[in-house]
Amino acid sequence: MNNEYVVGWGTLALINAGIAQGKNRSGLNWFLLSLLFGPVATFFLVISDKR
Repeated sequence: MNNEYVVGWGTLALINAGIAQGKNRSGLNWFLLSLLFGPVATFFLVISDKR
């Protein structure tokens, strides 16, 4: 079960990096934030406006 959790968390971080780049934000920064905060980072990224 633990390996599945890590794979899912990492996949979410990669998806967030792609979304961030689409909104003209730093993909690397959002990837790292997503590794720490996971779905909370996704929420803030989705509600943020495009630059």
